[in-house]
Amino acid sequence: MAKLIDITGKALSGEWGNDDETGKGVPVLRTTNFTNEGIINYDNVVTRIISKKNIDEKYLQKGDIIIEKSGGSDKVPVGRVVYFEGDEKTYLFNNFTGLLRVKNQDVWYPKYVFYSLFANYRQGGTRAFENKTTGLHNLKTDDYVTRYEVHELDKYEQVLICEKLDKLYDVINCRKQELQLLDNLIKARFVELFGDLANPECIWDKCQFIDACVDKDDIKCGPFGTQLSKDEYTESGVAVWEIPQINKAFLSTPTHFLAEEKAEQLKAYTIVPGDIAMSRKGNVGKCALFPESYPDGIIHSDVLRIRVDKKRVNPVFMMCQLHFSGAVTRQIELVSSGAIMAGVNVTKLKQIFVHIPPMELQNKFAHFVNQVNKSKFMKSF
Repeated sequence: MAKLIDITGKALSGEWGNDDETGKGVPVLRTTNFTNEGIINYDNVVTRIISKKNIDEKYLQKGDIIIEKSGGSDKVPVGRVVYFEGDEKTYLFNNFTGLLRVKNQDVWYPKYVFYSLFANYRQGGTRAFENKTTGLHNLKTDDYVTRYEVHELDKYEQVLICEKLDKLYDVINCRKQELQLLDNLIKARFVELFGDLANPECIWDKCQFIDACVDKDDIKCGPFGTQLSKDEYTESGVAVWEIPQINKAFLSTPTHFLAEEKAEQLKAYTIVPGDIAMSRKGNVGKCALFPESYPDGIIHSDVLRIRVDKKRVNPVFMMCQLHFSGAVTRQIELVSSGAIMAGVNVTKLKQIFVHIPPMELQNKFAHFVNQVNKSKFMKSF
């Protein structure tokens, strides 16, 4: 093992400068240009007037690693890293970030060092080096760089590992693009069958959201306060469905569980196949359909359970209406509020309007969606 401090030296501090009113300033990368994949997003790169002298060493070079020094949240750790492969001697980096530059590239392949830091971050390795302030987490950068260690390998082996990881990333990225195209196909089919639901001349019946359900508690958020504590989570048992498990169309594997006895006490918050799980906070309105193959679970307080009247509404159609209909998504935005993180007002959500086309048309659409989703699943193997 080798100390990171011996490979890169201390992280260089970034520059912010002054507002650029001429448009002729220096492009400066910020943490908003970081992606969770370790790739830099060059959209919306700001320019700044940098008057400070002797900053030539801070202009980014190919192979540089930029580390996030301030950011994150209680759920997302600070310390993300991105790998620079852009135009050299063009970009600087701001004061919320730091620069790690491999000193001896005859011994260390920069991308190998990056992948080591990237993997460590994804595994939560920066958590122990956080300083928390109100609304902001700071990385104890010097301490982290001094103490972090990288596996020593021959440079040839480092390059081989990176080539394999690069190919894997390309495969994952292509898969994401395929899934996005399939989602676009579903959206196009939705518009083809149902038209623009925001159009005042839309012919389909509409009603308040709660009237598309059977019971007033069919739109319900999970238990609050002392009803459910994290201390009661177990390694197995009845699954607790939380925001991280909600993806478009599918629910991903749960990470927390409850004992059968505790789940029985919370049976009013049960989610069953055919229900829709909706994010109540953060990325408000994100939905997933609870699959037929899953055993019943319990919803977290940040999740809404929506149980529609299946005699009038196909759950697949309703989920897609919540995703694709601007008429509905705008209403959800209007009933969401919060100074720090948006959250849905459940009482008001029940009163928004949704459309109810003929069941035959809903079922036709749902069959199409199910076929596309089967394609998604088959392509995963």
